[in-house]
Amino acid sequence: MSDRIDQYTNTGAKKSTSSLMFPFICALFLIIGIYAGSFLSSNGAPLVPGSSNEDNPNKLVNIINKIDEMYVDSVQKKALIDDAIRSILEKLDPHSYYISPEEMASMQEPLEGNFEGIGVEFMIQRDTLMVVNPIEGGPSESAGIAPGDRIVVVDGEDIAGKGLTNDKVMKLLKGEKGTLVNLGIQRRNNDELLNFEIVRDRIPIYSVVASVMVSEEVGYIKITRFAKNTYEEFMDGVKSLSAQGAKKLMIDLRGNGGGYLNSCIPMIEEFLESGQLIVYTEGKNDPRRDYKSRVNGRFKDMDVVVLINQGSASASEILAGALQDQDRSITVGRRSFGKGLVQNEIALPDESALRLTVARYYTPTGRSIQKPYGDGVDYENDYYDRFDHGELMSADSIQFADSLQFRTPEGRIVYGGGGIMPDIFVPIDTLGGSAYLTELSYSGSFRRYGFEYVERERTALEKYEDVNDFLANFALSNADLEEFYAMAEQDGIVKDRFGIERSKKVIQLRIMAYIARNQFGEEAYYRVLLEDDNIYRVALDVINQYDQYIVTDGKLNLLGQQVLDAQEQLN
Repeated sequence: MSDRIDQYTNTGAKKSTSSLMFPFICALFLIIGIYAGSFLSSNGAPLVPGSSNEDNPNKLVNIINKIDEMYVDSVQKKALIDDAIRSILEKLDPHSYYISPEEMASMQEPLEGNFEGIGVEFMIQRDTLMVVNPIEGGPSESAGIAPGDRIVVVDGEDIAGKGLTNDKVMKLLKGEKGTLVNLGIQRRNNDELLNFEIVRDRIPIYSVVASVMVSEEVGYIKITRFAKNTYEEFMDGVKSLSAQGAKKLMIDLRGNGGGYLNSCIPMIEEFLESGQLIVYTEGKNDPRRDYKSRVNGRFKDMDVVVLINQGSASASEILAGALQDQDRSITVGRRSFGKGLVQNEIALPDESALRLTVARYYTPTGRSIQKPYGDGVDYENDYYDRFDHGELMSADSIQFADSLQFRTPEGRIVYGGGGIMPDIFVPIDTLGGSAYLTELSYSGSFRRYGFEYVERERTALEKYEDVNDFLANFALSNADLEEFYAMAEQDGIVKDRFGIERSKKVIQLRIMAYIARNQFGEEAYYRVLLEDDNIYRVALDVINQYDQYIVTDGKLNLLGQQVLDAQEQLN
């Protein structure tokens, strides 16, 4: 595992800029004291001579021991220890944190790129476990489990009925590679219970979720995280697109919260020449370390547009910032999150860990990616602050001090101060939005209806060769929509005529996306959603005119016209 991990997590608490070293020393002494309990006497006093001064870190150990020995009620000593460590770390910065042994495994799964289990995507519907899709290459697919199957018995236990939860399902189906699980399955149009014996195996978690051609020369690739296998997935995707004729590439990093730096760096290298700076890190106790491209990238001459938004963080910002600073891309969207702190992971004896900030990330021009934090900064509610200040609606609402200006080799002005500001700003799309649409999105109704529609109409849907054929020729009827609204009412979403009128186009597309996902796979879901995606539409227009963008007076211009806002391109 890389010793530098920059997975983005939002701690949900205001932070202060306390001194780095004292809290860290306290945390280490606290942990050492706990695991060296044999050096403490029965009354909690240290046997090893030490200062009795209140700055003595052993004081923390003694307090916890005294609570355990003398408090009026029973206490959970382990919980006290964990809470003490969390309290110390949260006062440093928003991204230093403690991971308990219980949390460690679940946090690592998405970044390691796999887990162990039977390999199905499932949903709980009417207290029944439904198979949405077996994961390609997994043991369930090999055993013949099909979309629409209902898993009603696991190792002899009847699991259908009230009380079935996601947590319970995960405990039943996940397990060590090589272990057996017996499933009893009900299949549509089959009255008999089907029995399957499945050997659990390692199941891949993909971080490149879409790699599709969107025009004759333009490929689109979406990356949801930077995990252990992301670089390999990315290269497979780009090679496939190149084989299909892609000469230009759109890299979608929207909503990508980061991950492993070691997966991000080689990806950036593929677009640079040897020796070019990618990113550097520096901290008070961590000398500057430069990351440079070691080879001439295979795609160094390919036109690139990078899509970002306020959910793009950490490694996503490193990629976007590096390509922007080296004049290797045009960046489209909205200002990214602003997570530019480097964490080192410190493993502890009980399989827990600290992720401690030791440095900051800087783009090649010298911009710090990290946005402000500390006293007086509501770090948790930054997104809502951006909305209130109008930043999500207009680029004019974003003001940068002259001291935050930096210039790329071609003279383009870029800005520091937190996050990556795109070259071309695209406002958030409020057309088609409604409270009704929001309720539908959170209810799971789209997913449920898409699943049931495909289960019912699978034979009819087989006439579509692929998702492009589906997009060109499929349409939902009014009867289908009324059926969906009725299903949503069963989920507690009251039918709203105003909301339907305002959001009908979006509702139809969301339903189609889930139908496509269940019929054609994960990539199809994202391909359908692009049909009503403003940032994507502007990015596609930009990449089709890529050679006509030039830098004059530090600004990116198209045919002599300054590009300030993409609103006109959307109309």
